[in-house]
Amino acid sequence: MGSLQVFIQRHSVWPLCAVLLALLASLQYRLWQQWQQIEDYEQKIIVQKQENQRLLARNQLIEWDIKDLKQGLEATEERARYDLGMVKEDEILYYFPQ
Repeated sequence: MGSLQVFIQRHSVWPLCAVLLALLASLQYRLWQQWQQIEDYEQKIIVQKQENQRLLARNQLIEWDIKDLKQGLEATEERARYDLGMVKEDEILYYFPQ
């Protein structure tokens, strides 16, 4: 007889199988937890990319506004008119309260 057959005849292999099965179940559970974490991170990445795109567009608008203010007087004049209510010398300002 082989040594494996002797071992099987002398000892019950069911406890060993139960231990191996419990170990497999434990590893499988940990694997599924890791997959869930990966899915959560992927969702967070998608949300962060959308936020980055929004902020990038906002920054681009601010950059264009800064360049316009540095290069020309039209943007400065527009700001003065809109923010401060300023008018030119020969203009008449009509204000309609709401």
